[in-house]
Amino acid sequence: MPAGSSGTIKMVAIREHRFPFLGKVENWNRFNRNTGGTLVEKCCHFFDLMVLIAESKPIRVYASGAQDVNHLAERYDGETPDIIDNAYVIVDFENGSRGLLDLCMFAEGSRNEQELAVTGDVGKIEAFVPEAVIRIGRRAERTFEERPVSDDHVAYAGLHEGASYLEHVDFIDAIRNGTPPRITLKDGLLAVAVGEAGHRSIDEGRPVTLSEVLDG
Repeated sequence: MPAGSSGTIKMVAIREHRFPFLGKVENWNRFNRNTGGTLVEKCCHFFDLMVLIAESKPIRVYASGAQDVNHLAERYDGETPDIIDNAYVIVDFENGSRGLLDLCMFAEGSRNEQELAVTGDVGKIEAFVPEAVIRIGRRAERTFEERPVSDDHVAYAGLHEGASYLEHVDFIDAIRNGTPPRITLKDGLLAVAVGEAGHRSIDEGRPVTLSEVLDG
């Protein structure tokens, strides 16, 4: 897409409406004590994407979420799973922009599992998975254009639309050739911290600053 299509970015909205958590080895992903919670284990990569797009440091998180539908009838060693299955998470950034994660894990009947909208003072960019389409809207003309998305390096897109494959290619390149990793340990730590702040906000019913979760 053309550089600057959205202008100065003000809002980054990510929606994931999907199926429930799949079963994992010994059902480890059914309990917060094993995963850090849904916003950490499942959603930290979305917060990483928000940071990448906003090009700013997250400073505050507000969240509302619960376990309303999934896994309530399951028992493991007499325990009921306690992972949340839906949430809204708002992230304030240092540069004044903000992000929103809209998560629902009992929404199998959706056309797209993931939708991304980046809105600035000039226009809006939207992306849809698995539709594999990008829409670029412009405020001044009140028009939008739609473009299909593909990558010749990916033979089979799969559920992650080829992203997992490309990540593995970069990872292998870093190991074999010593190239710098595209994502640093600091990037990963920051994304996890946003998820942890989201859970703390849900539990305590208040905004949580990143400084409460992560030093520096």
